[in-house]
Amino acid sequence: MSQKPDVDYQAVTARQQEVWATGDFHEIARQNVVMAEALCTAVDPHGGERVLDIACGSGTAALVAARRYCEVTGIDYVPALIERARQRAAAEGFDVDFQVADAQALPFPDAHFDVVLSVYGVQFAPDQARAASELLRVCRLGGRIGLATPIPKGWSGDFFATNAKYMPPPPGLHPPLRWGTAAGLDELLGAGTSAIGSEERTALQYYRSVDHAVQVFLRYFGPAIRASDAAGEDARERFRDELQAVFGRYNRATDGTAVVENRYLLTVATRA
Repeated sequence: MSQKPDVDYQAVTARQQEVWATGDFHEIARQNVVMAEALCTAVDPHGGERVLDIACGSGTAALVAARRYCEVTGIDYVPALIERARQRAAAEGFDVDFQVADAQALPFPDAHFDVVLSVYGVQFAPDQARAASELLRVCRLGGRIGLATPIPKGWSGDFFATNAKYMPPPPGLHPPLRWGTAAGLDELLGAGTSAIGSEERTALQYYRSVDHAVQVFLRYFGPAIRASDAAGEDARERFRDELQAVFGRYNRATDGTAVVENRYLLTVATRA
């Protein structure tokens, strides 16, 4: 399944960059720590190995690898997130090479990294084929690729579907959730890997209440902020109510707080 050739990926990427720069994704990334830890446990980077975290946000997975004494690089196309990642690394005393760069045009030589990681990151690149090709290109033969990816069902699927109702994606693009399916992974990575292993995992997201969870996303998560703005005054309250229903549907807490169950796909592939 190829994307339409008339998609202006440069323009889409520029708009998308503005969306992800809205708010403060670091507040959302706090909920991804458990995914980053699980991913590094599965991929198992060892001290001294070169590790790349693609679309690293504020550096969560990169810092997990740095704690293993790996030589870590992280890239993201939102400068404010890279600055936050540098601050976090400095606070922990790590020398991580954080750079402003695009997952669709990685500024690294072929076969440069032993391990390539991405937690809810590379999956949002508009030109998926290009991003997958770049991911494979910079990973050495026999190297490991680790992905934590939203899947079409469960909280992630419902959340992104709700968001798309109010801010539809540009025509001609595959959805990011394509990376969260076996067929999608085979299409994107199959030709460049000798093995792809995936399993569904659970990450629990903690909030003071369901209403607080919605407030966090509407204040800090760029796509939700932009969708709310696009909805207009009449539909904005309906969008909030629908988000409330999504968070409530997957809330496992019974004490008035929110413990939201998020199922995701953990994938480890070997570069062929």
